[in-house]
Amino acid sequence: MAHRQRKPADSDPARDRADKTCASCGRRIEWRMKWADNWESVKYCSTACRAHGVTATDLKLEEAIATLLSARATDATICPSEAAKVVGGDGWNDLMEPARRAARRMVARGDLQITQGGAVVDPSTAKGPIRLRRVRT
Repeated sequence: MAHRQRKPADSDPARDRADKTCASCGRRIEWRMKWADNWESVKYCSTACRAHGVTATDLKLEEAIATLLSARATDATICPSEAAKVVGGDGWNDLMEPARRAARRMVARGDLQITQGGAVVDPSTAKGPIRLRRVRT
């Protein structure tokens, strides 16, 4: 029985695609074969993110993060909960995940970095408590 020849690894279609981040949650979008024909128009990583989009509250959280960081020393960090408290008041707990989403979008734009234990981490895979800081060179 004849065996099929494998294609060389350097002809991998996923490798030829530019990295993208979701416009809603800021996580890295993994290329899928079903998007081969319209990869350039893909903006969201999932149906849930497409339905959620970016709301006015999300934009307020981004603004709050930027304002809090600008009011601190250049090497200071903040917790996403601080931005959630500024925007949400007493109901800030409900804004924790939206605050993390806002931070991931800002990382994708190059506006800030997400750290854990003082080290910069990938926002798409970070689990647990995070801190936000300005980009350091």
